[in-house]
Amino acid sequence: MLAHLDDLLGTARVVQLPMRSRFRGITLREAVLFEGPEGWTEFSPFVEYGDEEAAAWLHAAIDFGWRAQSAPLRREIPVNATIPAVAAEAVPDVLDRYPGARTAKVKVAEPGQTLADDVARVRAVRDRLGPEGRVRVDANALWNVDEAEHAIHALAPFDLEYVEQPCATVEELAEIRTRTRYMDIPIAADESVRKASDPLAVARAGAADLLVIKAQPLGGVHAALRIVAEAGLPVVISSALDTSVGIAMGAYLAASMPTLEFDCGLGTVAMFEEDVAVSPLVPVDGAIRVERPEVAVAQLERLSAPDGRRDWWLDRVRRCYRLVERATAL
Repeated sequence: MLAHLDDLLGTARVVQLPMRSRFRGITLREAVLFEGPEGWTEFSPFVEYGDEEAAAWLHAAIDFGWRAQSAPLRREIPVNATIPAVAAEAVPDVLDRYPGARTAKVKVAEPGQTLADDVARVRAVRDRLGPEGRVRVDANALWNVDEAEHAIHALAPFDLEYVEQPCATVEELAEIRTRTRYMDIPIAADESVRKASDPLAVARAGAADLLVIKAQPLGGVHAALRIVAEAGLPVVISSALDTSVGIAMGAYLAASMPTLEFDCGLGTVAMFEEDVAVSPLVPVDGAIRVERPEVAVAQLERLSAPDGRRDWWLDRVRRCYRLVERATAL
């Protein structure tokens, strides 16, 4: 049953979280929090996303706040460290925010930077984690096929766990997977799943070895679990730079998986200067707890967005709600 729009708007709190380092081009992360009968939930599509794409995120928020979730199969979720496109010498400080993490995801292909910058950053991560650590890289679809092939070859000596979304399209992913098969480095699909009209197309095309699955962009925990079951590929459960409330949604998704083959990208609360929770879901001993965090009223007030931004987000909620309402009526 779909929550009523008045119930969403009546509890909506729009917040702005300052970030420790620039990530995805932003230093301030905005989100809308709602309080439903199941607890707090989150709507936080990036500002550049259109309403059609953002509507799935609102459906996820309603799913988590107004629908009971399955009992978790585990109480803790192992997570990776996330390394923004920082200088190599800054890597140790970033990794210190993820105590106990054995895996790191390193951002590469940052606009304005070079492959040499990527190599230096990945080398610094490998040096810090040692030979037993796991290093994965994420290009966010910013390479073409030739650039991806060259970059993967340059980064291969650092024993990569996988390369996430090296190119934009399913066809390009299939080609780069073919070209680099001899290096035995798996190709993971993220944007080709969460931003696609058909999230299963990449699996059917044989264009990836594994899928990155995020609860919010895919319409919620229940919808994401259906996609995982249909795809038939190994998956990495990840997040989209969420507050502790959104991370809890991802943690419940990960806790519903029969097996977790890969450490999850759910440690990103460590990237914020502040969070909305009384006890933020930051990594401890390489893992986060599976729980709905208690939201701190004082933090909601202190991190509250200015009126103009609040109005912008609430208008977005109204527009997206109409799309969700229409989709659920079909």
